[in-house]
Amino acid sequence: MVVLVEEDDIRSFAVPPEGIEARLDAWLAEQCAEFSRSRIQGLIRAERMRVNGAVVARPAFKVNPGDIVTLAIPPPVPAIPQPEDIPLSIVFEDAHIIVLDKPAGLVVHPAPGHLSGTLVNALLHHCPDLEGIGGVARPGIVHRLDQDTSGLMVVAKTEAAMHTLTKEFASHVNIRKTYLAMVHGSPTPPEGRIENMIGRCPWDRKKMAVVERNGKIAVTNYRTLSSGSRSLVECLIETGRTHQIRVHMASLGCPIVGDAVYGRPGWDRLLDPPPARQMLHAWRLELKHPVTRSPLSFEAALPADFTPCIGCFPFRHG
Repeated sequence: MVVLVEEDDIRSFAVPPEGIEARLDAWLAEQCAEFSRSRIQGLIRAERMRVNGAVVARPAFKVNPGDIVTLAIPPPVPAIPQPEDIPLSIVFEDAHIIVLDKPAGLVVHPAPGHLSGTLVNALLHHCPDLEGIGGVARPGIVHRLDQDTSGLMVVAKTEAAMHTLTKEFASHVNIRKTYLAMVHGSPTPPEGRIENMIGRCPWDRKKMAVVERNGKIAVTNYRTLSSGSRSLVECLIETGRTHQIRVHMASLGCPIVGDAVYGRPGWDRLLDPPPARQMLHAWRLELKHPVTRSPLSFEAALPADFTPCIGCFPFRHG
């Protein structure tokens, strides 16, 4: 649940006694003329709406006469992120790119709820010339990892590198991204190729899902490296859809350990210790240098928090 803070703009509205039952998003859009209905719906889905003190996350929720509706509007994201002295684990750096090992828990760029303390803030401190490369909001960012996914990312330091890498990450030409995932159960078959469409979940718009229409092609090649009640799986992706590996592993009946959205929280709680985040790690990154065009290959060792999840399973990659 979203915790409201002092910086939020808190507004309260009372549905008049003579009012009629109405959709929450439609009724509130009439009260807040400065916001579009889609903006109102976004705030509701982000759990920034309360009716009679209870959080409501459904835009179609019906309000009744006498209800008290409270809206918490987050402060705007600063137009220009500010440099912050946050440690970075840099794997490689030259005049054109930075390759780094992102820790789990670090958000890539500022957004509502994460206005500071992000990778972008850290990069601007480390490399002041990065400001404005590819835009002021996400300077240098050519691809992303989820907040709770660890591992390798490449950042562009020049406009030329930004242009080339953005195109190649979009098409996956000259890009190979391999992840390691700890999943519940053992995939059947132990290796294979998943190719389908991923799009917004029809019944929960905050989630992604395998869909038959209104989606984009997603391809994941997987190989089981160690198996048991939990398995370590290598995932080589040919596309970069939102939550792709998490959705694909869940579609095999083997959700990623610690995945709060697509996983099995009941199973996670039985582990000792329970996972603090989704066990997904961007392990290997292969690409062509955006300027010299020489081949580059990097690996990031499994983080320490993978160890208790692997348990006694032997793991030897190769």
